[in-house]
Amino acid sequence: MSIHHSIIAEFREGQGKGASRRLRHQGKVPAIIYGGHLDPVALSLSQNELLHATEHESFYSSIIEIKVGTDLTQQAVVRDMQRHPYKPVIMHVDFMRVTADELLTISVPVHFMGEEQSPAGKASGVVIQHLMTEIEIEALPKDLPEFLSVDLSKIEAGDSVMLSTVVLPEGVTIPSLELGLEHDTAIAHAVHVKESQGSDADGEEPEVAEDEEDSKDREADKDD
Repeated sequence: MSIHHSIIAEFREGQGKGASRRLRHQGKVPAIIYGGHLDPVALSLSQNELLHATEHESFYSSIIEIKVGTDLTQQAVVRDMQRHPYKPVIMHVDFMRVTADELLTISVPVHFMGEEQSPAGKASGVVIQHLMTEIEIEALPKDLPEFLSVDLSKIEAGDSVMLSTVVLPEGVTIPSLELGLEHDTAIAHAVHVKESQGSDADGEEPEVAEDEEDSKDREADKDD
């Protein structure tokens, strides 16, 4: 079981909104750890330490070692995190214990590679859009990857990269694909944009050129 992050925690006795508010005023974060066939345990963590850890993308998809005192150490993953709406403050975090022989379902980040070298990336008037930023996987803790790489080096204008084409490490599966072909969704595609859309500087989704839209409509009519 690969450990990528380690957090020091303390047992938390007081619970409720008042107790949680007092903890936050002391620079601490109320937390809870559950699962693993054990009772839930209330914890408190250092706000600064936790904020620093969350700056790393892998924190959300890795096994975390939680140390309580000098004797107790448990492995867990982040299941939920509540943040203040506008302050850099973590309000609460839920951890779920993991065990070496039980499958874990978790979302991991997607890293898109090679798009600048692809035919679509080199083509004028074509934009490659990333439709997913993370993918839910299932794996034993020892097989858990920090991220999944998706190769876009061969994508051409009009192409879509489907979820089923993602190369998975050994021991890793995508549960949604087991539910049927309708769950095999596009995770990236290369679309033509109208000249008036330019490079999409305003951050809005670029408009697909009419010829590509017409082509898609014709294909849909055939399917019907």
